[in-house]
Order: sequence, then C-alpha cells, then structure tokens
Amino acid sequence: MDTSRELVVLLDERGNASGSADKERLHTTETPLHLAFSCHVSNAAGELLLTRRALGKRSWPGVWTNSFCGHPAPGESMVDAVVRHAQAELGLRLDPALHQLTLELPDFRYRAVDPSGIVENELCPVYTAVIDDRPVPNPAEVMELAWVTPTALAAALAATPWAFSPWLVLQARELGTGVQS
Repeated sequence: MDTSRELVVLLDERGNASGSADKERLHTTETPLHLAFSCHVSNAAGELLLTRRALGKRSWPGVWTNSFCGHPAPGESMVDAVVRHAQAELGLRLDPALHQLTLELPDFRYRAVDPSGIVENELCPVYTAVIDDRPVPNPAEVMELAWVTPTALAAALAATPWAFSPWLVLQARELGTGVQS
C-alpha cells in the first residue's frame, strides 16, 4: 500500500460517506462532494490567526484564509483530523479541552471555483480554538501568517474579498467576524 497517498471521504448529496478518493486526484474541474473542515484560531487577546496559502497549493494559491483546514482520513474522527492538521500545517499542539476546540458550524457547505477552474466542493464543519502558542508554518502549506482583530478582518473582507478564500468570506460572515449580508 502506498502510504504517501492522502485519502479523503467522498459524500453523497445528503452528506453520507460514499467512498474515498486520493486527494491529489480529487481536486479538479469536476471535484465531487467530500468531507473537510476549517479551524479558526484566536488568541487570548481576541485576535484571529489568518494564513496565506502557499503558492504551491492546487487551489487558491497565495490567498489569505482561515487558520488551517484539511480533510479527515477515512475512519478518522474530525477532532483527530483537526489536531493532526494543526500540528502539520502550523506546528501547533492543539489539545481539544485545553484550547477550547469548539464546533461552531457543523453543517457548513460550499462550492467554489478558483481562477484556474479547480473546484472546491465540501461539507466543511467549522471549528474554533484559542491558543497562544507561536505558530511555526509549514512552508508547503502556509507562506505567511498574521494575527488580526475581528474589526480589521471585517474591513479587509469588505474591501478586498477577492484576496481571501471564498470559504473564509462565507465562514466569517456566518461566525460574525466578517462582512454582513
């Protein structure tokens, strides 16, 4: 078995698991619905951690987005996937109880097409966490990061929504940290 392959969970239209697929082959111009997650990290001062996607990312390279996101592996709990990706993408040791990992938007779903035609089509529960550790970004995932106030984020999203991932724009609105409808 090729252990370097990352499998993601495919979903039917009702959100039920219907199989799995190789992540690298999945994200195309015809990406099927699959399971993912997003996590928004804040610190004790109430600032939000934004990350800028690495230029090598297949979809939305170089845009600003939420703190981190990813896909649970088949059979992996969502919380375990969040903990795994916090470490892999930002070098953060996320303890769900200690860092107040909270499921905020359990049914968040979106479909978006990036300028190159790559489709994101995800059922993407949204989590929040509070952590004051210093992130150490993995350069394959994150090229830059910034701690911003919710007010600054809302202003930036209103002024330049194209500079951010579409899922961040939608999630920030639903979480109350972004532009209003």
